Amino acid sequence: MDPAIYEHIEAVRDTVIRFMQTEVAPVMEGYERRGEFPRALVRKAGEAGLYGAVFPETVGGSNMGYLAATVIQEEMARNDVRFSACNNQQGSTCPSCIYFGGTQEQIRKYVPDLLAGKTIGMMSLTEAGGGSDAAGAMQTFARRDGDVYRISGQKMFASIANETDVGVLFAKTERDAGARGITGFIVEPKKYPGWRAQPIDMLGLSNALRTNVLFLDDFVVPVENRLGEEGAGFKIAMRALQAGRVTVAGKALGIARACFEDAVRYANERSLRGQPIGHFQMIQSEIAEMATAIEATRALVYNAAQSMDNALPSNRIAAIAKYHASLSAKSCADKAMQIFGGYGLAKEYRVSWLKSYADLFFTGEGSANVQKILIAEDALGYKLADRHHGKTGLREVRKSGGQPG
Repeated sequence: MDPAIYEHIEAVRDTVIRFMQTEVAPVMEGYERRGEFPRALVRKAGEAGLYGAVFPETVGGSNMGYLAATVIQEEMARNDVRFSACNNQQGSTCPSCIYFGGTQEQIRKYVPDLLAGKTIGMMSLTEAGGGSDAAGAMQTFARRDGDVYRISGQKMFASIANETDVGVLFAKTERDAGARGITGFIVEPKKYPGWRAQPIDMLGLSNALRTNVLFLDDFVVPVENRLGEEGAGFKIAMRALQAGRVTVAGKALGIARACFEDAVRYANERSLRGQPIGHFQMIQSEIAEMATAIEATRALVYNAAQSMDNALPSNRIAAIAKYHASLSAKSCADKAMQIFGGYGLAKEYRVSWLKSYADLFFTGEGSANVQKILIAEDALGYKLADRHHGKTGLREVRKSGGQPG
């Protein structure tokens, strides 16, 4: 890494660590016990610039780039992965959809407040029968009714939908047109009727930042809140998800590091037969494998982020980074649980819920199997992963100073 870039990135890292230790650590357990959404912390994180790294200054971002955004995600997840659940909604998928697909008026109206943490964001694409086939399985339908759309259906795994002020939601406007029948909408649940979010009990995940089943019953969206033309929604969604894949990999790296650091600390503190368990070769083997996985993951993830910052073909390397990072997070969490033994199940140690989040990132945010398909088809020459180069990141928009297309 270029020394100037390294110095800048380490300064970003220090800022995030300081924020997490001084602002989040003292109060996050209280929010968890109460099951209360940490809206004040989200506002503080926005004010600290933790959500706007990949966006230009004209919309309230800092224009620092994907490497900075990845390090922000990494350190937030390493310090408290529960609070980092806001990152995608505030600084990635939700504002990216609006930035990529919205009009200048929509961008100015919604993106700055999301990045500043003044409004709580959300993106909802997945449905109960969808999984990786989001387009084919989508049943939620938006019916045009004069100057509004009325949306009916059900969404699954809608993160923070019970707290959302401004979100992006995708629905069919043409039932039998597949991906070409999907349209994106900017939604404001607190302004219009027909929205009900029901939190899902997820084992080991945050009690304060919840994912939801979302029920839509003639939910009203003004026509001016449509993103792009009818039928353009799926391309907007995929572009936003692809752009955020590398930062999600950074979050998985942070989980792996947290598991490793807790395991090292415990191995030096826990004694057996008169010596720390870290002196036993089986424990050392696990520690060595974790350390190696983390270094390899860091190299891949940072390389993918720098490729995006340099507007290079990045879809393939981002998929590889996301896949490897999810493997490393899961492996490090499993090994940490083995090192902790029965204490790994105790709530006083965070390794139990770190493992839950590691499992989440192995299947969610672009599952490992989907990444493997993309990587394999590229390697076999069936479908080039970077065939849409130039259409996934914000970097080329920032360089040109132009409007997203």
